[in-house]
Amino acid sequence: MKKEEFWTIPNIITLYRLLMVPVILWFAIAKHETLFAVFLVINLVSDIIDGYVARRFKMETEIGARLDSFADNFNYLLAFLGMFIFKMDDLRPHLVSLFIYIGLLLLTQIISLIKFRRFPSFHPYMGKIGGYINGFFFFCLFTLGFFAPLYYLVIAWGILGAMEHIAIQMVIPEMRSNVKGLYWVLKEKANDKKQVE
Repeated sequence: MKKEEFWTIPNIITLYRLLMVPVILWFAIAKHETLFAVFLVINLVSDIIDGYVARRFKMETEIGARLDSFADNFNYLLAFLGMFIFKMDDLRPHLVSLFIYIGLLLLTQIISLIKFRRFPSFHPYMGKIGGYINGFFFFCLFTLGFFAPLYYLVIAWGILGAMEHIAIQMVIPEMRSNVKGLYWVLKEKANDKKQVE
């Protein structure tokens, strides 16, 4: 890999997100809710920015996609941890749905590790939209409070996204990055089949 492929603006933003993980974790453990929320939201916003810059200026790279997915996983862990530490009273009546969602997210990682021996880095459209919804939910949760309809939108979208993710993993023969979604994978597979015939 060339040096310039790694030190791109999107990858530097992603590295910032990774470097902030222990800091945000410390805010959670030390019960600094405001600092936790502010820096988690900054991380979520920077995730949107690095993806936009990578696509807009054609700076998408394989290492960038993998780094971004790695940072996303840590941000999800931080967000869930913050919810459990700071918002447990709001979450308690909804824990079953949250654990189903978390379980499916874990399953996407486990299937990838078993089948492909690496973590996934698909970034499908459904996942990107889900990231925006999640970011908006976390922002509202830590500023305005818990809003059940928004929470269930996050859960429903997240479950559908995880199911699409798993379906993609079942269809593709080898791991690749930046997959648009199941529709495009199936379309590509149908086109390949027609070319063979």
